[in-house]
Amino acid sequence: MENTFWIWYPGDFELYHAMKQNFSRVERGFGWPAFWKSEGFRNRVAFRRTYELKQETSFTVFSNAVGHVLVTWENGEKKYPFGKKITVAPGKVRISIHAGCVEAFPCAYVQGEVIHSDKTWKAEDYSQPLVPVGVCKYFTKPGQNPTVWEYTEKECKPVKISEINGGVLAEFETELTAAVYVNDKRQKSSGVEVFCGESMDEALDLEHCYYSWQPDPVTNRCPCCAVRFAFIPNCKAEAVEITAFYQYVDFPKRASFKCSDKKLNKIWEVAEHTFRLCSGIFFLDGVKRDKWIWSGDAYQSFFVNQYLLADPDIDQRTLLALRGNDPMTRHINTIMDYSLFWILGVLYHYEAYGDLEFVRQVYPKMCSLMEFCEEQLDENGFLVGRENDWIYIDWADMDKTGALCAEQMLFAACWQTMAQVSAALGEENPEYMEKYEKLIGQIRKFYWDQEKGAFIDSFESGKRNVTRHANIFAILFHIATQEEQEKILANVIKNDAIPAITTPYFNFFELDMLCQTGELELVFNKIRDYWGGMLDRGAVTFWEEFDPEAPVETQYDMYGDRFGKSLCHAWAASPIYFLAKYFMGLKFTGVGGKEYVVEPHTELFDSFDCTLPVAEGQVHIVWDGKELKVEKDAEAAC
Repeated sequence: MENTFWIWYPGDFELYHAMKQNFSRVERGFGWPAFWKSEGFRNRVAFRRTYELKQETSFTVFSNAVGHVLVTWENGEKKYPFGKKITVAPGKVRISIHAGCVEAFPCAYVQGEVIHSDKTWKAEDYSQPLVPVGVCKYFTKPGQNPTVWEYTEKECKPVKISEINGGVLAEFETELTAAVYVNDKRQKSSGVEVFCGESMDEALDLEHCYYSWQPDPVTNRCPCCAVRFAFIPNCKAEAVEITAFYQYVDFPKRASFKCSDKKLNKIWEVAEHTFRLCSGIFFLDGVKRDKWIWSGDAYQSFFVNQYLLADPDIDQRTLLALRGNDPMTRHINTIMDYSLFWILGVLYHYEAYGDLEFVRQVYPKMCSLMEFCEEQLDENGFLVGRENDWIYIDWADMDKTGALCAEQMLFAACWQTMAQVSAALGEENPEYMEKYEKLIGQIRKFYWDQEKGAFIDSFESGKRNVTRHANIFAILFHIATQEEQEKILANVIKNDAIPAITTPYFNFFELDMLCQTGELELVFNKIRDYWGGMLDRGAVTFWEEFDPEAPVETQYDMYGDRFGKSLCHAWAASPIYFLAKYFMGLKFTGVGGKEYVVEPHTELFDSFDCTLPVAEGQVHIVWDGKELKVEKDAEAAC
């Protein structure tokens, strides 16, 4: 029935699947569950709904749990088992579904013409007030199991088969998240071992390859993993048939980009493929090493998502999975700045899609997270880490002694975000901006170095070290004054003596800042040089880190590991965001994506043809070198 969903306690679906995701990492045959706190789901839940029936009607409740249906009317009540058709008379009737499950989160599906499970039902865990149920657009039929996410599958054949090092090497056109199938044609074979790599070097290195599998004897399939190359030792090409079954979430294609610059076209294409590989139930960091949900990575994915997939649901699932339940005892992903990015991510999601009900749902957790942060302030009012906290910001050589400037700027941005979110909810909380202003004053007092014309990393060590990171945040989050911005641009951003950013992660913040300050030509060239540099090194997906000065022979090294670097990382897909927002000029002027302006920078292109998502439709932007055309097919104000 239309608008009938499986229902659960809000957040339980996300917490359950997040736990499965964060426990799915395998490295060289060893499991590696996420080392941060993983939230559990509720084992006992009640779903409730009251109806005023005008006529007799029937319904059936399906559930994965142990329990019963309690039907209450004016003169009594009766219990029914799951799976049995229930008929109720006209009048006021209250339906209560009591469900308990040890192995997974309790969920239910109510099938009926009048009485059916939808977003109007409420849930409780017997300790808190009723709350709106959780649903997912992918689970709308009674025969489904919400504890199992079924991916779309596509068969992919190798583009090349080679005999090398005494074995068979299969090369696929691009990197995939796939289950490799091997048909061993040898009659007296003892089986095969398959080495899957993101690069040829990795697949051929039997000692250091991350994934090696023996196919299932029944299905002939290996577990799903990141693979571009699959190597089978001690084998001839004619002896085996190798296929990859690509597994993915089939997000509709809502954006496209073509221009006169072939390198930019390829960058968009590879960025899109990278992003789609890392977009499933949640936004993941990468598809090989971690396959985990990281808040900083996800924050950047929200920006790309708005201009590529425009899917609000994956935003929500990711935000709910990351935050978990109260009380907070550790920072999200154990990283202090990642807790702060979660706060900022809620606001960006709201501005992109206008879902005030979701904001209302998570606002109490925003408040409790900020309260958790306030428990660890130093005597100057600066946010500092607890024991075993990870102060990340970026893979960079910076002074992380004591309270870090970049962290305080993120913290300040969070207080401003709290003010904006509370205002959207109709609440008056002047203390948020009071805390913001006070913190900004302290930042300027302790971290601004007048002589250097820049913000320093930390003041406690006395080193007065300057890196790009805090200074990028100072401009990006509008903390620096106009005079300070001009000094930062001259003394830091355009100063080659200050070490360059070498991660796509922080390049995102630097390029966003440069775009906001009007340095579009500089950004244009950086995208072509940095991401184009990866293409020049043979990349078919974009990497976790890229230092153009690093030698080719060490280009896959990271974390002291020969193949430690992820070669398909979501935070490297940001060129989509920059090209769409700043170069195609699609900028949203209101909440929810319905109001926008289109102001392309035609001077940087001979021609382009671009389609981007807006509200429920698309906007088509075409420049042929002479005439600009903008067409829209959504009801939106342009």
